[in-house]
Formats: sequence, C-alpha cells, structure tokens
Amino acid sequence: MIDSINVAIGQIRPRKGDYGENLRRIGGVLAQIAQHDAPPALVVFPETFLSGYFVQGGVTELVVTAGALFRDLAAQHEHSGAPSLDVVVGFYEQFDNRVFNSALYASLGGAAPRIVHVHRKVFLPTYGLFDEKRFVEEGNEIKAFDTRWGRVAMGVCEDIWHSIIPTLAALDGAQVIIVPSAAPARGLAMSNTGVARPETADAWESRIREVAIEHGVYVVLAQLVGCEGGKIFQGNSTIVAPDGEVVARGPAFEDAIVTATLSPTAIARTRAHQSFLGDIETKLDILLRGRSRPATLRFDSHGLDRRGGIPAVTGRVPVIEHGDLPDPMQIAPQLAEDWLVSFLRDEVKVRRGFDRVLVGLSGGVDSAVTAALAVRAFGQKNVVGVRMPYKTSSEESLSHASDVGTALGIELQTVDISDAVDGYVRAVGDDLDDTRRGNVMARMRMITLFDLSAKLGALPLGTGNKTERLLGYFTWHGDDSPPVNPLGDLFKTQVRMLARHLGLADAIVDKPASADLVPGQTDEADLGVSYDDADRILHWMLSGYRDDAIVALGFAAETVALVRQRLDATHWKRNLPTVAVVSDTAIGEGYLRPADY
Repeated sequence: MIDSINVAIGQIRPRKGDYGENLRRIGGVLAQIAQHDAPPALVVFPETFLSGYFVQGGVTELVVTAGALFRDLAAQHEHSGAPSLDVVVGFYEQFDNRVFNSALYASLGGAAPRIVHVHRKVFLPTYGLFDEKRFVEEGNEIKAFDTRWGRVAMGVCEDIWHSIIPTLAALDGAQVIIVPSAAPARGLAMSNTGVARPETADAWESRIREVAIEHGVYVVLAQLVGCEGGKIFQGNSTIVAPDGEVVARGPAFEDAIVTATLSPTAIARTRAHQSFLGDIETKLDILLRGRSRPATLRFDSHGLDRRGGIPAVTGRVPVIEHGDLPDPMQIAPQLAEDWLVSFLRDEVKVRRGFDRVLVGLSGGVDSAVTAALAVRAFGQKNVVGVRMPYKTSSEESLSHASDVGTALGIELQTVDISDAVDGYVRAVGDDLDDTRRGNVMARMRMITLFDLSAKLGALPLGTGNKTERLLGYFTWHGDDSPPVNPLGDLFKTQVRMLARHLGLADAIVDKPASADLVPGQTDEADLGVSYDDADRILHWMLSGYRDDAIVALGFAAETVALVRQRLDATHWKRNLPTVAVVSDTAIGEGYLRPADY
C-alpha cells in the first residue's frame, strides 16, 4: 500500500433485472460520497449488483461485457462529480461467448481510467438455495493485481469459503481481498454477538476474520440487500483488519454506505508476528509434489493409528439425549420482526407496486401476527382487516378478530360468506360433509379477498405457518392462495413467540388453534398431535434425522410415524400443478424465470 486509504461499501439494494436503474444507483452513491470531507479511494458494490442474484434463466438477458460496463460506469462517474476513484462492481458477464458471475475492478477519472481486473467466480454453489452451475460457467483463475494504491485480489462470495483462494491471493502479494457477495440470510437464533442479525451473518464474519488473521490481509466484504423470491439478502457488509478486528460493519437488511480507513502499517505489524505466508511459500512445492504419494493408515488391534494415536471408526453412532440439544424453536424475536417487515416492504411495495394490503382476520394468532407485521411495514392506514364469518363461526373468533383490528388501529371490514356458501350447496343439490363444506368456505374466503383486492387496490397477505404447510393442514387454492406470506417459514411455536414480542393479547396467543370450519374444531384434535411436538419432530425430519433417531430424542414412535405420514402424503399441496413436459422449454423446467423478474 502506498498510504492509508479510505474505502466505502455501497450496501444498496438493486432493482432486479434493471441494468439502467442499477447503474443510476451506483451514480447516486458516487455523488453522495463526493460530498465527504475525505472521499474514498475505493467503492465496492456487491455480487450481481447490476441485475440481482436469483435470475435463473434470465441471466442470458442481463449479461454485459466488461468493456460495456466500464464505459457505463465512467459515464456515471463523470455525471456524479466524484473525484478520481476505483470501483468494484459484481455483474453477470458475457466473455468469449460464455456467461460468468464476475466482479469488475475499474479506475475511474484521472489520467489513466481503465479496467484493472476482472475476477470470474471460481466456486459456484449448487446446493440448498443455490443452482449457479446451471446458469453460469466457472472461472479458473485467482491472482492479485496492482492498483494505484496497493495490491489487491478478489473472490466472489463462495470463493472465500475455499481456503485455497485467499491463500493463493496472499501468496501473490495481495494486501487486501475484496469479496462482493449476495448471501441470503438464514437463521433466526440469537446472534453470538448479542446483536439482532441472521445466523449466517455470524458465520460470514467469523470466516472473513479467519482469512484476515491467517493471511495478514484486510478483507472487504460487500453484501447485497433486498429481497428476491422471499430470500432476503442479509447485508451486514464488513471490513476486517489483518489482526481480525472488525473496523466497520453495515446494518442487516438495510441500505447503507459503510466506510473505513485501511492502513499499510496494520498489514506489516500483523505479518511481522506470524509466519504463515513464509512457511507456505517454502513448503508449497513440496506439499504439491507429495500428493502423488498418498499414505496408508494402519490400525492396531485397539483401533488406533500406529503413527498418530487416531481412533479408528467403529460404526457405532452415539445416542444424543433429548436434554443435550438446544430447543430448535427458539428465535430472536426482534430479528424476526425486522426480517419479516423488510420482506413485506420489498415483496409488496417494491416488487408488486402495492401500497395497501388485506389480511383475513380469523381471530387466531397467525392472522393477528400477519396484521401486526403489516402495520409495522406499511402503517395503520394501509392495512385492511377482513372478517369473513360463516353462520356457524364462533362468536369468540369474531370478537377476537375485532379486538385485533381495534388494537392495531386498522380498518376492519366484515363480509358474511354464509349466503355464498349455502348458495353453492343448494346449486349442487348435495348435503356436503364437513370436509367438503370447509373447503368451500376456505375457497370462498379467498374469492372475497381477491375481489376486495381488485376493489381496494390492496394485495392479500397469506397467514399460513410452516407447520400447517408441512402437514398439509390447509385447503389447496384456498388459504394458501395469497401471493405473499410472511409466516410460511415459521413453525406455529415460533409464531406464538413472535406474537408475544409484538404485544398481542394473551387471549389471542394462548387459545387453542382452530380453523373454525366446524363448531368445536381444534387443529391439534384434527392432526392428532400437539403443535409443540409436531414442530420439533418436523424440524428434525427436515434436518435429515431418521425416524428412529427422532424417537431416541424422546418422542413417541407413533407420533413420529403420524407426522412422517402427513408430511410425505402432502407434498403435492406445496407445489404448483404438475404439467406434462413435452418440450425443452417447459415452464419451470426449461423456461426458468423467477416470479419477480
């Protein structure tokens, strides 16, 4: 490094699929930092900032060459009035007739504006939420490069989780490793730091601190924010010094410009006290040559490696006692509130262009929590609660729905569906059983909400929780119909925790859950299992535990079997209709476009 430099991260949400608008947002950041007393020499924007990340098959429509991007960035820089500076921007790149997930490093302004380097993401995640290898190709190079202020290397998101990338960068002389990233947030447990932020943010911070300490480098992590298809990017952009100190950290979920000063003396001081780079430089050739002579481990009669005392694997799996495991239902409620409010604002207002929402108020805890979150996201005047009783509906449910509306200060409408349901029954000339009548009632309520949506210009919100969805305890194309649902990944137990945090009345939170389709009906009686047990059993099933392992955690075998049967028998209810695939462009198979693109 020539001298200490100021660095900024543009933790700004892009508009998905809108290259021009996202360029203007970069220009806006440059104009804003131009007003700083000490403008940064480097501004870093996150992975795929110019398009959004989860664009699937739309990636080929959003690619741009590095040269075209540089030209457009130069124009934004000139218009912004910012001084000469360097920028890093993540984008989908067209190069050599191929598509890459890339990061461009460019110098703008001054005597020699130029493209300094393009890094093409080497490790493409294809697991869990990710399917990058289907849409882009792998890069095959990691190297450091000189800038006007120091030597730098880049790795995009997943790259930094593979130890070889920062090691090769440091061996090539990198003093700073820049990491544009688009990490979707996961995990609602309380952060290790005691701060309300996703568990994934803790994992990222731990990782880049390890990289910084081990290699004696600064790490600049620029994280995306915003929501795409229900997946919320975590933010918490972070800058870490070579000794592992966090020198700057952005907020979760929100737009921010994160700034810090990088000092060459911090690099020199750290490297003077650790020998990693020197050791690896002298041993690397030897270690690589040694790959051709793999060692054979030999075990003695006691199951120990004769050379190192390593116990041999016996095949015996220890039983984990129920009390040894933390309660998987625990969440950080303030984090959950912030997360879901951010989700609602992005999905309803930004993605779909609605200012108002509708919530069907049943008098239960799920709809009450949804309405409370909507008030926090959009304000009381923009939330309409709708009671939709049938003639057999509980008076308590109606009263509780009114109580919720009054407590939240929202508009409350009532539409009695009795005549509509009974008219259908008369039309078909049949005496419907409770299940059929209940399904008609649920679907009539959705007809009501969607018609009011057209009348009021308000988007209906879903209120179903994760437990109901996994057990199939809902009416297909009925209560699962609203296009945006904030609670669908929270178990019933967690919804109740969030309800208490939001200050909802005990009478709403504590009463037995009921679909109220038949007088005296309760969810737990219908399901044959309590929500407390169902939620935890489902958690372990989704975590990959076999049924016998879950029984070993203290649950009754018949209860586990019941939950498994309901889970396996209702996959169809959690998917769109099955369509015969007869071409290479079948929707959802060959033609892949996210709902928000």
